[in-house]
Amino acid sequence: MRAFDLTPLYRATVGFDQIADLMDRALTSDVGQNTYPPYNIEKTDDDAWRISIAVAGFSDDDLAIEVKDRALLVTGRKASDDSERNYLHRGIATRAFERRFHLADHVRVTGASHENGMLNIDLVREVPEALKPRRIEITSEAKKDANLVEAKSVN
Repeated sequence: MRAFDLTPLYRATVGFDQIADLMDRALTSDVGQNTYPPYNIEKTDDDAWRISIAVAGFSDDDLAIEVKDRALLVTGRKASDDSERNYLHRGIATRAFERRFHLADHVRVTGASHENGMLNIDLVREVPEALKPRRIEITSEAKKDANLVEAKSVN
């Protein structure tokens, strides 16, 4: 049950829609969410991460990774080939799944690998040059006047 109303936040702020949407999404998500398949998110560098998903029993052809609208969607669909098998115990789940991760601005997927039953997805934040901090040189009027005098003497 949701106990917070974020409407005043929408009315009182401009440009913070993404934060409000993130909070709203976190508060409304179902607590009893599906936990299959298990996954890890690790920070590999200051602006790099790796998502590792346990996908035992899935081949590369059974898995799909898609990025759309700042969301990473990982799906797994196993073709049913169990008709000739007779399991006494079946503990490895290969049911279909869909796992969604919301990505921040400027975070992109740089690669994916599948080995030893783990699907590893590498992400990196690439901030455009226009958004990076830059140093502005401070000039004084005396320096400007000196440059003008030198410029006049050269001519």
